[in-house]
Amino acid sequence: MTTMPFPARDYLPVLRELTGGFTGVLRTADPAAPVADCGAWTLADLGTHLGNVHRWAASVVTTGESQRQSFTNGPGTDLASWYASSAQQLLDALEAADPEDRCWHFGGAEKTKAFWYRRQVHETAVHLADARHAAGQDFALDPAVAADGVDEVLAVLMPRVTRWHPVPQLPGPVALRATDTGDVWTVHPGEPPALGPAADGAATVEAPARDLLLRLWKRTGPAPRTDGAAAAALLAAPLTP
Repeated sequence: MTTMPFPARDYLPVLRELTGGFTGVLRTADPAAPVADCGAWTLADLGTHLGNVHRWAASVVTTGESQRQSFTNGPGTDLASWYASSAQQLLDALEAADPEDRCWHFGGAEKTKAFWYRRQVHETAVHLADARHAAGQDFALDPAVAADGVDEVLAVLMPRVTRWHPVPQLPGPVALRATDTGDVWTVHPGEPPALGPAADGAATVEAPARDLLLRLWKRTGPAPRTDGAAAAALLAAPLTP
C-alpha cells in the first residue's frame, strides 16, 4: 500500500524528472502535433500552457498569496528552453519554501505550501502523458506516483469540484482499485461525493494506477474494468479543474 501524500520534499526529484521529460519532448517532437485530449491545442500550445502554470505556481509559493493567472507570456522562438526556465523557476521556489508555511491554494486540503509540491507533480505528469501521446511515444509513470495522483484527485480536488463543475450524481458507492499497488479508494455519493470506508456492494473500477489517473483526468488510455452504474457515472463525471 502506498503512503500518501508523500513528504513534500520527496516530490522534488519526481518533479525534476517529469519536467526534464517534458523538455525532452519539446526539443524533439513536432510543435504543431495535435494534443488529442486537449481540444484544439498543439504541442506548442501545451508547452506554453504548462510553462505558464509553473511560473504562476512559483509566484504563489513565493508570496503565499493568490496570484492572477496569465497565459499571455509567450516562449518566443525557443519553446523548449523557455519551458525549461519556467520549470526551474518552480523548482527553485519549492526548494526555497517551507512546506508547512501558510499558502493560498484551490484544493480541499490544509492551506500550506505543501499542496504545491504535490499539485505540480501531477499537473506535469498528466501533461507529460499528453505530450508523449502527441509525439507518438509511450508514457510510463512510477506506480506509487500514479497512485498518489489518484488520491489527489479524490481526496483534494473532488471535495472542491463545485468550483469547476456540477456535483456528480452517483447512484451508489464506487470502489477504485489500483491493481499494481493494491491501493483502494471508496467514493460515496454526496454533495459533493467524498471518500469513505469500504462499502458492501460498491460498484468497482480496477486498473493499474497510471490508467486510473489518466481516466480520472479524462485522458485517452486503456479502459479500466468496471462493474456497476455508479462506476460508469463516476468515470464520466468531471472531477478536476
